[in-house]
Amino acid sequence: MKSPALTPDLLQRMDAYWRAANYLAVGQLYLCGNPLLKHPLTLADVKHMLLGHWGTTPGQNFIYVHLNRVIKKYDLDMVYVSGPGHGGPAVVGNTYLEGTYSEIYPDISRDEAGLQKLFKQFSFPGGIPSHASPECPGSIHEGGELGYSLSHSFGAVLDNPELIVACVVGDGEAETGPLATAWHSNKFLDPATDGAVLPILHLNGYKIANPTVLARISHEELDQLLRGYGWSPIFVEGSEAAPMHEAMASALDLAVQKIKTIQREARQHGQRERPRWPMIVLRSPKGWTGPKVVDGLPVEGTFRAHQVPIAVSATTPPEHLRQLEDWLRSYRPEELFDTHGRLRPELAELAPVGNRRMGANPHANGGSLLRELRLPDFRNYACEVPQPGVLGRGDTHVLGPFLRDVAVLNETQRNFRVFGPDETLSNGLEAMFDVTNRQWDAGTEANDQYLAPSGRVMEMLSEHQCEGWLEGYLLTGRHGLFNCYEAFIHIVDSMFNQHAKWLKVTAGLPWRRKIASLNYLLASHVWRQDHNGFTHQDPGFIDHVVNKKAGVVRVYLPPDANCLLSVMDHCLRSRHYVNVVVAGKHPAPQWLSMEAAVKHCSEGIGIWSWASNDQHVASPDVVMACCGDVPTLETLAAVSILREHLPELAIRVVNVVDLMRLQPPSEHPHGLNDVDFDALFTTDKPVIFAFHAYPWLIHRLTYRRRNHDNIHVRGYKEEGTVTTPFDMTVLNELDRFHLVMDAIDRLPQTGDRGVYLKQKLRDKLIEHKQYICQHGQDMPEVREWTWQGSIERRPGK
Repeated sequence: MKSPALTPDLLQRMDAYWRAANYLAVGQLYLCGNPLLKHPLTLADVKHMLLGHWGTTPGQNFIYVHLNRVIKKYDLDMVYVSGPGHGGPAVVGNTYLEGTYSEIYPDISRDEAGLQKLFKQFSFPGGIPSHASPECPGSIHEGGELGYSLSHSFGAVLDNPELIVACVVGDGEAETGPLATAWHSNKFLDPATDGAVLPILHLNGYKIANPTVLARISHEELDQLLRGYGWSPIFVEGSEAAPMHEAMASALDLAVQKIKTIQREARQHGQRERPRWPMIVLRSPKGWTGPKVVDGLPVEGTFRAHQVPIAVSATTPPEHLRQLEDWLRSYRPEELFDTHGRLRPELAELAPVGNRRMGANPHANGGSLLRELRLPDFRNYACEVPQPGVLGRGDTHVLGPFLRDVAVLNETQRNFRVFGPDETLSNGLEAMFDVTNRQWDAGTEANDQYLAPSGRVMEMLSEHQCEGWLEGYLLTGRHGLFNCYEAFIHIVDSMFNQHAKWLKVTAGLPWRRKIASLNYLLASHVWRQDHNGFTHQDPGFIDHVVNKKAGVVRVYLPPDANCLLSVMDHCLRSRHYVNVVVAGKHPAPQWLSMEAAVKHCSEGIGIWSWASNDQHVASPDVVMACCGDVPTLETLAAVSILREHLPELAIRVVNVVDLMRLQPPSEHPHGLNDVDFDALFTTDKPVIFAFHAYPWLIHRLTYRRRNHDNIHVRGYKEEGTVTTPFDMTVLNELDRFHLVMDAIDRLPQTGDRGVYLKQKLRDKLIEHKQYICQHGQDMPEVREWTWQGSIERRPGK
């Protein structure tokens, strides 16, 4: 298709710009010297480490130069997302050509010396990665792990009505589960209030060593598939440069015009029918414009083009070096750069200017656009706690109205959303639906609830999409919360990994502004699965999180609703962290007034003096420690048993909200120093520690502490089924009876009284099992247990 937008002169200059980008890409892969080929290549000019990947690069360069044209023509606000793996050469090269790269890194100047540094740094020790990494301007998506580009792109355009994200989807990437599901994100986009995503599915036919599925099905089948997803695909196919330029220009003009028409109809005329958004399918050879044959084997258009097409070293055939030089000279660099290594002015003017350059777009450095979240005073949502142990309605149900009002206060700014895989109601955040809906642009029926084209809640039964949407939303300068069942947050383990790595790297880049924290609220947790059983029981996400750099991760386990409110307020205000908050949704005892909760959460760890009776002795006989709502309940129930039957014992109760307080400060900035840790946990007394998750994590965090050998941890140990709440704790030996027996075993001074109490508790465990099997619920003394307050009798009296 001939594009009237491309005059012969413009076509010639765009093709030259494309050659320049390809030349830079090959230079990044191979060269450390002789950047302008002023003399024949020698082995000294070639890197000793060839780690780059070539196959997807020329196609991405082709796309980038064409996006530059439509940005200028239509004055578009556009961000580029590079989905294919190892897309770094294209994004780095194009941001260098447009000038953004040198503005951020002045030592990579726009001349021969800068070119040499640009080439040498790529995939070289002390340099930059082969992906569109955080170091690269314009990037919000690294692409080192495939599958998330389209999810990030949709998150970026939510509440960004003028933004278009051009998302290049590799055909290998398209085989991943998250990407395959992400095509459905078009059912969640509001054309009236959100921006647009322009997917460009790049079919170059191969992954590392195999053909790709979408490249090997018929044109008709692929067209039907994409139309079935709700898209309107525009195909650009071929290998000859001139007709491909013409076709791509026409395709992009058509796509931009369709996007503008859709948005105009929604915004000016109230059109509410879900549109068919345009997308482009670009079919081009793998390793386009690269060497055709190497060592007698075809390269361009085959899987061999994926990585380094020509190996060049002292041990490879000498003709490889000549082939590399011929390849580089085929781009005619003398026509692209002047003798000083500067891109010729007639080519440089093809790039947009200022913030319209995709490498300089502020949305790709979201912290620069970040506005403070307007938060109500969380104290106004407090649960009344006249004395410790009063029953609450469920901690997340108390949090819900606070989040509801966060949404209300930020409705004008439109910079806060709650994301979750169909679990916002189930996780106790029903108050959100007092003021907003689930954003939904697919069909509706009369009995549907809380569905509307625009809303502050994003739900899709795909943890991958919820995570990806939220990450894209945060990376472009907004705020949010991801609520999920605790066991199934593992589905996004790897996505969390990548985001945490992004935060770690960007924290060391002065030009990258800090973004809002990624906040997880994990409810429906391991200890209250009741009818769901073993499949819904896994608290191991915490273990996974603490593997990451201490400067990035935070983990909070508030014991009650007031602590949850305090913690969540802190997390929503924080910057550049991953905050994991674990909380219950079922009715549970409340322990602290709001005033006490604020103090406790500010400290992150502390003695609960109202539950302890060691104030009048030199040191306690035992420390009963707890972390998590159910472990706190069981610990206090155990303390009440000990104080009733062994009143001479001096017992200290320590509660942990901020898990990282357990580490030394040398390991985590929140860590307690040794003096304060020893003051809480003593240096020589037994510590019975009831923990929400896997017990060995506590040992891992405290192994350097002086009293570590005396810390005995109870937690989840992969025991559970469809059972009662208390029986879950019994099966994992976290219950009050086992905690008491653990204390007695470590307190020889209890003597025979301890022996008889242990026997009584063993009998209770048998009675418990018989009762639940007969009645289907916990014994009344467990179900109706309440904290009775302090016992006046002091130890030794």
